[in-house]
Amino acid sequence: MTKREDRFTRRRLRSSYLSVVISISLVLFVLGLFGILILNTQEISRSVKEDFGITVLLSEDASKAEVNQFFTSLQVAPYTNSVRIISKEDAANELKEVLDEDFVDFLGYNPLRDGIELKLKAESLNVAKIESLKKEFEVLDFVSEVVYDKLLITKMNDNLRLLSYGLLGGAILLSLIAIALINSSIRLAIYSKRFIIKTMQLVGATRSFIRRPFLMKSLLHGSIGSILALILLALVLAYLRNYIPGLAEFQTIQQFIILSIAILLAGLLISFTCTFFALRKYLKLKTDQLYF
Repeated sequence: MTKREDRFTRRRLRSSYLSVVISISLVLFVLGLFGILILNTQEISRSVKEDFGITVLLSEDASKAEVNQFFTSLQVAPYTNSVRIISKEDAANELKEVLDEDFVDFLGYNPLRDGIELKLKAESLNVAKIESLKKEFEVLDFVSEVVYDKLLITKMNDNLRLLSYGLLGGAILLSLIAIALINSSIRLAIYSKRFIIKTMQLVGATRSFIRRPFLMKSLLHGSIGSILALILLALVLAYLRNYIPGLAEFQTIQQFIILSIAILLAGLLISFTCTFFALRKYLKLKTDQLYF
């Protein structure tokens, strides 16, 4: 082989390696974005659920001691996210801001009652749990009524469940596409070295000996592709935080570390597996089949 041909071969090999690394990094970058979307959707879903409150209206003759004791029991309850006492004056002021009208002056009296606003933890926010609490509270003498929007909670839980299923299905589909794209790039790279593989076989090299350098390079390509994907992901997230200030509230260092480990493992596993099966094909080919 002349020096010119040797340089051309090395250049072509470098080009194939580069295409594999770029394919891995871009595909893992898209998967990372999708992973962040899924993680943030869960956090946003939890935040929305835990911001939903039910109101326990108190009787006119409710004693302060009974209310304080009930309030304390709610604070330590396992299903409670937050709880506060709302006097009828505070409730009137809040409603006045919503209506933009002083209905107390119009009616001549305040028709509202003292109450307790209870916000449940996300896992407890379902109609069955709230109905159970409603029955438990309404048997108390100082509780007049428990009020919540049953239809809104049902619709919200159904929509969030559909969103979760949709994102999960999209993640599975995107993962299959990612594996197919990376597999295609790796097969093309192995195809360009099919003659080298066959030459090594002809001089007596075993299959494990031939596989070893290819598999080691696949791990190197997978790690480089994963690191590039993580760098791109970090840059995009830093850019988005400047334009979406609230985004930082739903992202934690722990989440990014878990996602980084998942992306790194995915890059290594996909690259290694695709290389192994592509090599198995070309190790079985006969010499006259290399030209097809």
